[in-house]
Amino acid sequence: MITLTLVHRISHLPAQSWTFKDEPVIRIGRSTDNDVILHSAVVSRHHLELQCRGCRWNIINLGSNGTYFADRPITEASVEDGMIVQLARSGPQLKIRIQGTVFKNLASTGADQTLLVS
Repeated sequence: MITLTLVHRISHLPAQSWTFKDEPVIRIGRSTDNDVILHSAVVSRHHLELQCRGCRWNIINLGSNGTYFADRPITEASVEDGMIVQLARSGPQLKIRIQGTVFKNLASTGADQTLLVS
């Protein structure tokens, strides 16, 4: 499960949150066809994607104004629990939280084995 929280730039308090359980790709941007819609002039229509690859999440910048982590631009990076990314230099900030993820292994025996990774 992954939770994205819009963080208020001045007070650093959470303004809005989105939680996703089983989506392999989460799209963020200004356009209404995104999973997370952010109404800001500096956010691109399709600004970034979070992609689940195996048991890791990656963040991929798609926006023309860039995506930043620790004041450095990123094109693609591994997501770390608790990281805060900023969409454009002056845009909104999102805190990313990764909770335990469930992986199912459907072995050839037909047995269902579940692994919880925290």
